[in-house]
Amino acid sequence: MYAMVIALVCIWLIFTLLTGGTFLSNRNLSNLSRQGTVTAILALGMVLVIISANIDLSVGFGAGLLGAITAIIHVQWEIPIFVTILAVIGIGGLIGVVQGFLIAYQRIPAFIVTLGGFLVFRGLMLAFTKGETILLHDNWLKDIGNAYLPSHLGWGLMGIGLALSGYLLLRQNSTANLNKNDNSLLLRIIKTAVTWGGIIAFVVTMNSYKGIPMPACILLGLTFIFHFIANHTRFGRYVYAVGGNAEAAYLSGINVRSITLRVFALMGALMAIAGIVMTTRLGSAGPDAGRLLELDAIAACVIGGASLMGGRGTIFGAVLGAFVMASLSNGMSMANMDIAWQDVIKGIVLVTAVGFDMASRKS
Repeated sequence: MYAMVIALVCIWLIFTLLTGGTFLSNRNLSNLSRQGTVTAILALGMVLVIISANIDLSVGFGAGLLGAITAIIHVQWEIPIFVTILAVIGIGGLIGVVQGFLIAYQRIPAFIVTLGGFLVFRGLMLAFTKGETILLHDNWLKDIGNAYLPSHLGWGLMGIGLALSGYLLLRQNSTANLNKNDNSLLLRIIKTAVTWGGIIAFVVTMNSYKGIPMPACILLGLTFIFHFIANHTRFGRYVYAVGGNAEAAYLSGINVRSITLRVFALMGALMAIAGIVMTTRLGSAGPDAGRLLELDAIAACVIGGASLMGGRGTIFGAVLGAFVMASLSNGMSMANMDIAWQDVIKGIVLVTAVGFDMASRKS
């Protein structure tokens, strides 16, 4: 994860030079925090799926479908916003449960189930939208993807973030039985200091423009929640155990099927949240929304250090990977690079990241 932080800083410095300093302007960084949010939200669920030694190819069109359902329920059926959001998240969770049931209890490979979901969701999205774009007219709904948090609330959010990161450090120290003469305590302190510095720099930069974007607030909340789930709960430890060695986990008394089912249920709920954020940010739901988002989410997890063999990966690493991908797209567009070469460079970055990962595992 530290390597990803360094890589992200290097990418920012390169594009700052190529764009004459425009890339690191507070306006562009604010736009970048909004642009990478949807991929990052999907990566939060995808990294758990990958850690459990599975894959989900359906999240792109799944998010697009659930975004279209959001528009249909609220715009055409005139259902209140709060009820609409709860209903869509519930539908997403149900989709995840169905796919998880087929994978865990019917023993159908995740690749096949989610590839089928990819096709089903794309077809349903075309059917529901009738090939047309559905515009959102409610400003309250569009604010989810476009509003900014007032500066005073941004400072409050910064305080909460600093307190949470400090709490996690104390919790790690109390459970790890660290030796005071060991360098591990110093490393944890440095890690927390870097985290605090990043939180403060982020809030100061966002508040110097219009405030923290609402999608970024949603992502920050989800990131801390899923980091806690993955690292400080029994369920999180079981996910790593199942991905590392499913047979050993089963013999140890872990309900492997139940863990797999719950992982895909969480992925479905996050797919719904990503679809809501994407639709509200664009202000419309189209028949082609979500195309290739599944590849971006998988690439973000792999770049962030997750192993496709399972058992390895982090929540923060997946989010960093998502913003590495977003930074590449944003920077190359600002540098007026040809769209064809943008895909080439992102592909090279992905393969290089996996190559470094394999080399580090061998060493």
